Amino acid sequence: MSPLSPTVAPSPEAVEIERALTRAAYLNASARRHAVLTALAQLLAVEASHVTRQVRQLERSGHVERVRDPDDRRALRVRPTPLGMDAVARIRDIGTRGMQLALADWSPEELRQLALLFGRMVDALLTYAADEGQAPHAPRG
Repeated sequence: MSPLSPTVAPSPEAVEIERALTRAAYLNASARRHAVLTALAQLLAVEASHVTRQVRQLERSGHVERVRDPDDRRALRVRPTPLGMDAVARIRDIGTRGMQLALADWSPEELRQLALLFGRMVDALLTYAADEGQAPHAPRG
């Protein structure tokens, strides 16, 4: 049986920790929303045109679609399709199971504390961003 076997359900704490990590990563990316394409290109150490090609490939594979930005009808946004959301769920599940394995020797109390404190940290970061006028809308799970 593989260590990431789907028959072994991750603990609720591992799920919460993975969700908090996802929210923290989203918050970090949202702070630079006005330059997403360039930020992605820098993060990936590629040219912006490469990111555009990647989005195009995801679009052709049915994982994302382009939609009009409701705030700026001249701009387009990229939105995941149901197929893309399924892929995200599978990736998240693998991450959660990996988190469960990495923290396997932590006590249940330590896991509860980590999940609580990590979630609290992300909430504080969101509050700070809102106070600074950069209020991103991080997903809650």
